[in-house]
Amino acid sequence: MPSVRPIRKVLVANRGEIALRVMRTCREMGIPTVAVFSDADRSAIHVRAAQEAVRLGPAPSAQSYLCGDKILAAAKATGADAIHPGFGFLSENAGFARAVRDAGLIFIGPTAESMEAMGDKIEARRHMVAAGVPVVPGMTDPVSDPEVLKVEAARIGYPVMIKASAGGGGKGIRIARDEPSLLTGAKRAASEAQTAFGNPAVYIEKYLEEPRHVEVQVFGDEHGNVVHVGERECSVQRRHQKVVEERPSVIVDDAMRHAMGEAAVKAARSIGYVNAGTLEFMVDKHRNFYVLEMNTRLQVEHPITELTSGIDLVRWQLLVAMGHPLPMTQDEIVHEGHAIECRLYAEDADHGFLPATGRVTRLEMPAGPGVRVDSGLFTGMEVGLHYDPMLAKISVHAPTREQAIERMSRALSEVTVTGVTTNLSFLRRVLQSEPFRSGRYDTATVESRPEVFAPQMNEQRSRHVAVLAATMAHVLRQRRGFGDRRDAGAGRRASDARANASRWVDAFRPGGAP
Repeated sequence: MPSVRPIRKVLVANRGEIALRVMRTCREMGIPTVAVFSDADRSAIHVRAAQEAVRLGPAPSAQSYLCGDKILAAAKATGADAIHPGFGFLSENAGFARAVRDAGLIFIGPTAESMEAMGDKIEARRHMVAAGVPVVPGMTDPVSDPEVLKVEAARIGYPVMIKASAGGGGKGIRIARDEPSLLTGAKRAASEAQTAFGNPAVYIEKYLEEPRHVEVQVFGDEHGNVVHVGERECSVQRRHQKVVEERPSVIVDDAMRHAMGEAAVKAARSIGYVNAGTLEFMVDKHRNFYVLEMNTRLQVEHPITELTSGIDLVRWQLLVAMGHPLPMTQDEIVHEGHAIECRLYAEDADHGFLPATGRVTRLEMPAGPGVRVDSGLFTGMEVGLHYDPMLAKISVHAPTREQAIERMSRALSEVTVTGVTTNLSFLRRVLQSEPFRSGRYDTATVESRPEVFAPQMNEQRSRHVAVLAATMAHVLRQRRGFGDRRDAGAGRRASDARANASRWVDAFRPGGAP
């Protein structure tokens, strides 16, 4: 029987909203926390929220948040006896998890052995096949020989998906519908994988037409208990990365939910999994489901599971890491209502979702019944390119899906972020779109139906109004200071501003165009 080992201080080896998320639960449990930060995050909210903070190094993550030795040194210097990795960075790094354990500290997550079993997609496929869990038809060994890929693609049948063995986050993935595109795609995927992960090995699996991405939250403890905490629909994606999630999935009925949950538990139990994890499934248009991979960490979208289940998953992580059994059995876990999460990114959704940078000059976030905001954003914050572009997660909970959609639409209408371009308008369009409202969408909908999510005329005019208002404000400021002869260029600038304002006014006349 595992012994209980109290956690007295937690170092959170992450930044932004997930660092704050972990710290808040620790505070409720009376556990002091230690923040770590790079030079870019010196003034970040998570630094101020912790009882102690330690500088790691310069802004690049390779010199700060990815430096396991510096994080361990910070834990030792502050007397932290446990480390929570959050998600991203070192959260799925088996070497770091092992180093934490070898240092006599508690790693709040799965074992290094579980990470190694599930961290490599090929190895994970082998485990799933051995456990009797359905996987997408494909290869079980990564290769670099294009001739082998050609033979396997012919056996599996086109279209196929080329995937980096050590991939993640949508990197190292290509779709091939014939042999020429297979050879070209494999070369590009291998190159991208080498750059991103230091491993060029790729494999192929059957590409499912009109696929849905549905994942199941699992939890295991050291006493042999494993449960699932329901599914999440994650099919609204761009570039293979999630943007909007909801729970429950509109395509999953009770029978399918039970079958997927059982498969997820079986997969986790087969490797003796402990702590929080997620089994990601692909579901084809006939509602057949296949395990895609396992994420051995807390997921970005965990709030919607918490909202419908009433479970604090971070609290469970801490309790399990201390050696306690899971607080609930499978029969005791009940979900109520519907929850939706929208990810607010610093990106230009109207121009290929390119990352955006800038300093936040104004910030307003939503509130009210059933609304939850997870964010590390603050006015004056400099948004750069060093880290993931996600700025905030906005989640809502309501009795029905229809009410949740309306609640999210209301919440998004209350969001204001200026100084940096965000995907806010895109999120609003998703919520209002026919595919989302009807529930008839898949992982390719955003890219295959761009006209549905393109800015509408009224939205473009709203942007023009904002520009006009800003321009007129500038004109007024110039007029107030026009008599100051010390600024010889004031008159010229005011004249230019008035001309610019007139151009935008003309855009709103019949037949006018910006």
